[in-house]
Amino acid sequence: MTTQAYLQSWTEARTRFTNLLKDIKEEDLTKKLINTKNSAGFLIRHIADVELLFAKNVFGLSEIKVHAKTLISQHDTGEWINMKELLDYQQEASEQLKGIIEKQSDTDWEHVISTKEFGTKTKAEAMGRIISHTAYHAGQLSLTLKYG
Repeated sequence: MTTQAYLQSWTEARTRFTNLLKDIKEEDLTKKLINTKNSAGFLIRHIADVELLFAKNVFGLSEIKVHAKTLISQHDTGEWINMKELLDYQQEASEQLKGIIEKQSDTDWEHVISTKEFGTKTKAEAMGRIISHTAYHAGQLSLTLKYG
């Protein structure tokens, strides 16, 4: 029951992001807000990078290979301009994270994990972090698309 509740919460919260994706055009990917450094394309890639890191490092999907380019570069390099690649990548990230969340037992949520990227927290706390992370950057993406 707990796992399903977390999964439903994450899925619903992620709609703040996914609802934006259906209207983005490839020419929107280079948009940035004034005095910011991250483009719409970077934000899409970043959300997916972090979801994959959560799947691997928080929830234990050890077989997944993650090359979190947005975290490595720590800034927009201008390479996030292919809409199909970004949409495919974010879909893969979503599916991987969803799949590993579904495998958590109800008692797994109280296990404490420590990662370089996210610090020490229970898996329940980590769910709050990934939900808020995606929503935070979805808000940035929305403003970038509207005013960038």
